[in-house]
Amino acid sequence: MTAHDVRLLLNAAAGILVIVVLITAARLHAFLALTIGSVLVGLLAGHGGTKTVLSFEAGVGGTLGYVGVIVALGTMLGKLLADSGGADMIAQTVLRHSGIRRVPWAMALIAMVVGIPLFFEIGLVLLLPIIFTMARRLDAAVADQGGGGAPVGTLQRSSTYLLVGIPALAGLSVLHGLVPPHPGPLVAIHAINADLGTTMIYGILIAIPTVIIAGPLYGTWVARRVHPAPSPELLAQLAKDTEPQNPPTFGVTLFTILLPVALMLARTVVDVTAAAGSTAVTAADFIGDPVVALLIAVVVAMWTFGLARGIGTRKVNELVGASLAPAAGILLIIGAGGGFKQVLIDAGIGGAIAKAATHTGLPVLVVAWLVAVLIRVSTGSATVATVTAAGIVAPLVVSTVGVNRPLVALAIGAGSLFFSHVNDAGFWLVKEFFGMSVRQTIESWSVMETIISVVGLVLILLLSTVV
Repeated sequence: MTAHDVRLLLNAAAGILVIVVLITAARLHAFLALTIGSVLVGLLAGHGGTKTVLSFEAGVGGTLGYVGVIVALGTMLGKLLADSGGADMIAQTVLRHSGIRRVPWAMALIAMVVGIPLFFEIGLVLLLPIIFTMARRLDAAVADQGGGGAPVGTLQRSSTYLLVGIPALAGLSVLHGLVPPHPGPLVAIHAINADLGTTMIYGILIAIPTVIIAGPLYGTWVARRVHPAPSPELLAQLAKDTEPQNPPTFGVTLFTILLPVALMLARTVVDVTAAAGSTAVTAADFIGDPVVALLIAVVVAMWTFGLARGIGTRKVNELVGASLAPAAGILLIIGAGGGFKQVLIDAGIGGAIAKAATHTGLPVLVVAWLVAVLIRVSTGSATVATVTAAGIVAPLVVSTVGVNRPLVALAIGAGSLFFSHVNDAGFWLVKEFFGMSVRQTIESWSVMETIISVVGLVLILLLSTVV
């Protein structure tokens, strides 16, 4: 590492510290804090004023151009799901078949199923109404049982939002980082020429115990210590207290909520099985695109959750329009997080992190994980960490005899999930949706991500001894 690289790392640390202080001590709005931090880091890193602004704008636009559309469509679907009684129907069914004690486990399973073909952000906005409705149902169950004995007594001292939410977040995050067809694992597989099928099998084997530890087990512990307060407006939108008339059946609800999942999964299957450039591949790539799949799901939901239940077109359109108001502030913060990430990348901080990790002399699996960790912490993007780390580690994999390439790909994926914090759009998505402070989000979400990353590495190292 050169002195310039060290200076870049110190600049990144200073920028992150400024953002945290502005939000926690100065009580500045997160959007403004992220914007100020981005400009400061760019200037300190010698990126130049004009280039810094352009990088920030590109990061905001790139993030909102994808995540923003997804959040908008997802909140529309969530609003229709909640107001129709569909979310309540799923919550009641899960509670009826799992019981209070097993709700976190059931939520983790639901998230893993939904998260197979979905990006993290999509899965979260799809599951959010179910998470909040499930939390409300758990609170009601505790009140009905009078608070005596376990597990009810424990639940009274716990935040049901995190008791249900952490397992869901863990399921989505683990699948996003470790299991194809998510883009991160696919990029790593391609870069180091690993076998797709073997990587998927190993990824699932590692994902299951990782979700259990970071989800239901950690969620039960942290729910007794961190108590978020989601905004009343969001709760009113996603967890109605009134019983809707003529709610959709469980089957109709499940079909509608899983429709975008099925469309994206079908895209993956067709891409693998059909000839490249064929009509089937072209059609599947279109309808399986996350934006198109969610758009189709929203249109279908307007029928299944609205018109088919006797709700007029005007009322359905009002519900769809009303869903966007609570998301406006969240989108600005997510966009600013994307801008901060882009400034860090364009200023060369990601490259400086990579240089520091490749000269450690550690085993290839640990080096692959460490490179991804350092880039993830510095840039905030799991996908950027995976892509960059895969490119850096690839020559090392080629020159090392006997290295297990699928496990290297998974080590990169595990490292890319390490300690999400203020430069990660996902951090702000979770913080704002669950109504937590920066400290609470770090204590719950960031620690959960770190557990996933470390447990994933440990399991990868253990698996390397037998395969």
